[in-house]
Amino acid sequence: MDILTASGVTVAFAGLTALEDVELSVRPGEILGLIGPNGAGKTTLTNVLTGFQRHSGAVSVDGRDVTGWSPQRLSRVGVRRTFQNVRLFGGMTVAENLHAAALGAGLRRRAARRATTELLDRADLGSLAEVEATSLPYGLERRLGVARALVGDPRYVVLDEPAAGLNEEESDELLRWLRAVPEQYGCGLVVIEHDMRLIMRLCDRLHVIDHGRTLAVGTPAQVRADPLVIEAYLGAGHA
Repeated sequence: MDILTASGVTVAFAGLTALEDVELSVRPGEILGLIGPNGAGKTTLTNVLTGFQRHSGAVSVDGRDVTGWSPQRLSRVGVRRTFQNVRLFGGMTVAENLHAAALGAGLRRRAARRATTELLDRADLGSLAEVEATSLPYGLERRLGVARALVGDPRYVVLDEPAAGLNEEESDELLRWLRAVPEQYGCGLVVIEHDMRLIMRLCDRLHVIDHGRTLAVGTPAQVRADPLVIEAYLGAGHA
């Protein structure tokens, strides 16, 4: 069964419940948007899916129980993530950043070089291969950050606010590239994002959480019209 699932996930911090009985799923080739107000539990759920947060409930990858696995072990079975901060390797070129990510993902040197070449082409970064990564325009920095997570053709990638800080033109360019990622790489994407202009056009489905609970799941059109979502998150202007 090709699917990443979280079942009955609950997380509490010193008596405060951050997530309560959350169910989530995403399949390879699908883009799932994870949205909700600030403090809703999105980052906590991201940390659960990628092994950074202890929890009750279960997480499975393609039918395999991976509950409690470390981020490194999950990465080896194809679950990757990005962070809100790009965190590029300073003093290294674009190609070297991708090559380091490939080695970190467990690829041998020859396979890592091949993966680096393929990623430079797929991410339209080939002409910038020898440019120092931290000197890139901000939109390209964020694209490189996502590309590093895609090295080795992972099964599922969680993107934490990939459009943060981008202007409208940069956001549109990122949208066009991300929309092609599932077809090019065969992976599923979970995208946390506050840019509703991007998320409504990018995603196949949306999963809305509020106060640590699932509020709605459906297509962008269904979620946009949901009265509970409008009241809790989108605002009356979306009605």
